[in-house]
Amino acid sequence: MSNRLALFDCDGTLIDSQANICMAMEQAFGKINMPTPPRHEIRHIVGLSLFEAAAHLLPREDEALHQELAEHYKQSFYDLRGQGLVHEPLYDGIKELISTLDDAGWMLGVATGKSDRGLERCLSEHEMKHYFVSLQTADRHPSKPHPSMIHQAMADAGSDAGSTVMIGDTSFDMEMGRAAGCKTIGVSWGYHSLAILESSGADVCVRTMDELRAALERFTT
Repeated sequence: MSNRLALFDCDGTLIDSQANICMAMEQAFGKINMPTPPRHEIRHIVGLSLFEAAAHLLPREDEALHQELAEHYKQSFYDLRGQGLVHEPLYDGIKELISTLDDAGWMLGVATGKSDRGLERCLSEHEMKHYFVSLQTADRHPSKPHPSMIHQAMADAGSDAGSTVMIGDTSFDMEMGRAAGCKTIGVSWGYHSLAILESSGADVCVRTMDELRAALERFTT
């Protein structure tokens, strides 16, 4: 029998990082001397790899400018961290939920648009890295919604699609889960609306940690 795998997105699902992302993107747009998109548009691309995010925000521009924007974003984020301006708080109840799932025998993983370094720093700061058997990032995979991250996480955890659940806050997470053939849970506390999550194929949407835990149990019993 395959192990049960709960695979979490990071930004907007485990942590609330929207202020950091918006500030870094605003600075990056300033460096290419182009008008900055409104913050709701920036929040909408959270979860994509940087190049794909840039392409979504600048659909009429060429790949060279997309790459330039992505590089400026990385530098801006690094500078903000150096200034002590990066804050990535956990959502209330997340750490307790992760601990409860671990105690119940779940395999746990992360599939994120963050870099390896960014995810390592985030989980280490919150003393959570030890819970996860698989950490998949944009450094080693195509951008969401390609299912590559889920496929590798399932291999790491000894799971299959029937025993895996993708949990996230964006349409990219739901589409990635569907592409991998696993169940999907959309969470209300992130950056895409419940309507978007439902239209993107979420099997269920939840508003609280208790609802999330109950949904996971229903899917794998």
